[in-house]
Amino acid sequence: MSHDPTVNAGDIARLAGVGRAAVSNWRRRHDDFPQPVGGTANQPLFSLREIEAWLRRYGKSYQVSVADRVWQRLKAAGDLRLGELVAEAGALLTSGESTLEPALAEMITQLAAQQSAASAYDFLCERYLEAHSRQLSVTRDDVAALMVRLAVPDGGTLLDPACGVGTLLLTAARTAPGLRFLGQDLSDSSACIAAARLRLGGFAAEIVAGDSLRHDGFAGVTADAVICDPPFNERAWGYEELTGDPRWEYGLPPRGEPELAWVQHCLAHVRPGGMVAILMPPAAASRKPGRRIRANLLRNGALRAVIALPGSDLWLLRRPVPGERPPSDVLIMDAIDDLSAVEPAWHAHLKDRSDQAVRIIDLLADEVDMTPARHRRREDLGRAFTEARDRFLAASAVPPDLKVLDQPLDRPVTTIGDLIKEGLVAVLQAPPRMTAGAGELPVLTADDLAHGTRPSGRTSTEEGLVPVLPGDVVTSYSSVRVITEPSGVLGPHLTLYRVDPRRLDADFLSGFLRGAGGRATTGSSRFDARRTRLPRLPMKEQQAYGEAFRHLAALEDALRETSALGQELIRLGLDGLIDGHLHP
Repeated sequence: MSHDPTVNAGDIARLAGVGRAAVSNWRRRHDDFPQPVGGTANQPLFSLREIEAWLRRYGKSYQVSVADRVWQRLKAAGDLRLGELVAEAGALLTSGESTLEPALAEMITQLAAQQSAASAYDFLCERYLEAHSRQLSVTRDDVAALMVRLAVPDGGTLLDPACGVGTLLLTAARTAPGLRFLGQDLSDSSACIAAARLRLGGFAAEIVAGDSLRHDGFAGVTADAVICDPPFNERAWGYEELTGDPRWEYGLPPRGEPELAWVQHCLAHVRPGGMVAILMPPAAASRKPGRRIRANLLRNGALRAVIALPGSDLWLLRRPVPGERPPSDVLIMDAIDDLSAVEPAWHAHLKDRSDQAVRIIDLLADEVDMTPARHRRREDLGRAFTEARDRFLAASAVPPDLKVLDQPLDRPVTTIGDLIKEGLVAVLQAPPRMTAGAGELPVLTADDLAHGTRPSGRTSTEEGLVPVLPGDVVTSYSSVRVITEPSGVLGPHLTLYRVDPRRLDADFLSGFLRGAGGRATTGSSRFDARRTRLPRLPMKEQQAYGEAFRHLAALEDALRETSALGQELIRLGLDGLIDGHLHP
């Protein structure tokens, strides 16, 4: 059967090295631009062969790598069953057998010979996850790395009973040596993809498909640690069939509390003294139907921490060792705005030095509500309110004193592309398939850049990493910032502009990049930074502009900070007035 590979507008933009806005313009301005052959009105698909012919006809440079051709051919073979096809590609690369059509199988084999089987499959999996980001729930890299650091030992067996495409297991494999991996997932294709990714990485793994709660693929097996990001709010989890299941040591999970079934499933599969790290919906910490199970988990010393993260809560549990005395308190903290605070707080809690611990007896006497926002340190409320108020009043910046001209200045201009050709600017980016989420090196991420914080990502040493140095200008899709201190290595989706400081002022360049990005069309299109126009000025005048741009950037940061502090001040004021720690 013959398949004509198709591409969407984003694919065309990537192949031609332009923004998606350029592709939209081509469609509007050229009557002979290929017509869609599939997709929808909002997301049309075009024939790759016709697009290539059109680009050649108009002399537009493009490059379709072997990897891109394999991906497009894979999509053309069955976009609706793409997960199965990616799984088959993994089977081909690990065992040499698959049900893929011979021509496609040959292309995949050639790609693996050109790069390596592991690199080839990493590329296909990355594209698959991008194409199905809304359908596939993938744990955030920084959250996955945090879970591994908190719960996973250096050796032994690690289980993920809802492993998906293997994100958590792979994160552990890259950071914790000597582990053996067990995984299960409801989706046959996801389980096969996870197995292939681990095996191609050289890691010992046993991955099975099936419903972990109804058809436990590792019944009777205990691991040294369990990590899990289970599906949330899945009502059809098997309540009727599993009423008398021996895993419910802490109580039968109510029909509407499937996450508490996952918690007990994980505890049943970890050895005594072993850790469980599981992501939970925030409501699971307070819903009334789950109160009895939460109380039993606390009373028996199984639940050790509830930590609020962006979009979910992280529960840390430890299977009790027979005969040991349960702890008297549990760590409850809010880390939504600062994941880096979790590890120090957890280690302090293990040493009985935490100031964020809540007495279990107090929780049992109440509604067993473990919502982190509710357990903000009450004894510090007054001091916290005062400190927040002082920071709010101090977080201010003065706008630059700029002269208003009747007519705009007429100045000779150049572009960033010209400055690059002249050697005044070097443009650098992270390696295309950079290992992210775990490792010994700090990584500057797009979120760090947006908020002006220190590097929060991690990576391992590899070729092509770009160190971020003071004086570098780093940009993302929405942010531009001049770096003032060493900031690890450059992360994905960032661009670094390194200037010749003798001839070009970094703040001067940053300001014009910010202005050009703000004027560019928003949405799915992107602007070409190399075309950014800026005046040719002597260094002294550049520095004057740079100082004004710095003042504006400081003003923006101050506004962002005062907004966040204002919200915190309101919350603390309400809590303090209601609880009696503050008085009008």
